[in-house]
Amino acid sequence: MTFFRGRRLRRTPAIRDLVRENALSPNDLIQPWFVVETDDKNFEKPIGSMPGQSQYSLHKLVERAGWAVDKGLRSCILFGIPKVKDPQASQAWADEGIVQQAVRALKDKYPQLVVMTDVCLCEYTSHGHCGIVRGEEILNDPTLELLAKSALSHARAGADMVAPSDMMDGRVAAIRAMLDDNGFNDLPIMSYAVKYASAFYGPFREAAESTPQFGDRRTHQMDPANRREALREAVADLDEGADVLMVKPAMPYLDIIRDLRENFDTPIAAYQVSGEYAMIKAAAANGWIDERRVIMESLIGIKRAGADLILTYYAEDALDWLK
Repeated sequence: MTFFRGRRLRRTPAIRDLVRENALSPNDLIQPWFVVETDDKNFEKPIGSMPGQSQYSLHKLVERAGWAVDKGLRSCILFGIPKVKDPQASQAWADEGIVQQAVRALKDKYPQLVVMTDVCLCEYTSHGHCGIVRGEEILNDPTLELLAKSALSHARAGADMVAPSDMMDGRVAAIRAMLDDNGFNDLPIMSYAVKYASAFYGPFREAAESTPQFGDRRTHQMDPANRREALREAVADLDEGADVLMVKPAMPYLDIIRDLRENFDTPIAAYQVSGEYAMIKAAAANGWIDERRVIMESLIGIKRAGADLILTYYAEDALDWLK
């Protein structure tokens, strides 16, 4: 009797390794960190909804980064929380803003670490929205200049890559023009090109202190029901000068990652967001799942769907497990 014997190639660990189609490496992983402007140099505040993650003072961030770099971390992305917030998000582009200070400190201490910066206004505005508001309307075009100024300030501080996450129309073009006009032609942009209005962001709002004081973000972030629209957003950002396209969140949108992979040759990033992290942590804490196996399976699933880069709060843990 003749039939397919797939088990022949699964018989031993060595054979399974030999024929494995996808693999994770430290080069794939980007660790998000939250840095807080504070007078307490030893400030480290655990994030309740994200066990194992914290807000850090500048001093503690540099300490944490050293530990992670020693483990093999190659890349991080920074989110900043200023002392003072205002309607114009003025600390987002301040030369001595907290993210700008953090970039300089990390690049000075660990020049080999690829330091990326999130470019958005929500952590810096007193109202918590990603752009300038009039009444309860989020204004698109007046926001673009502020986003571009923020990206330029990150570039001047020494960022290796800027990552606009606001989802304002035209922001990649505005940032590219600002960078090019100021001599940063070679600085890449990783655009949150396909960012959905997702309930999976809940814990991040606590971590970044960016909960909107009114309304929501559905006028600019994408409708979770839409698939074809993701390609339009991706094409627009590539035409405007994006170098890397990101899908956010990752796990509920693996089909979107695959769509981008099949349609574009540019590097594709995916963000395993705070809600995904928190659910795995909660299930593991209750003994319902094997945390290590579940996270490595989820990361390889994101990679298999087509992501080249994975932003994940599990990056530091995964480096240990990969060894």
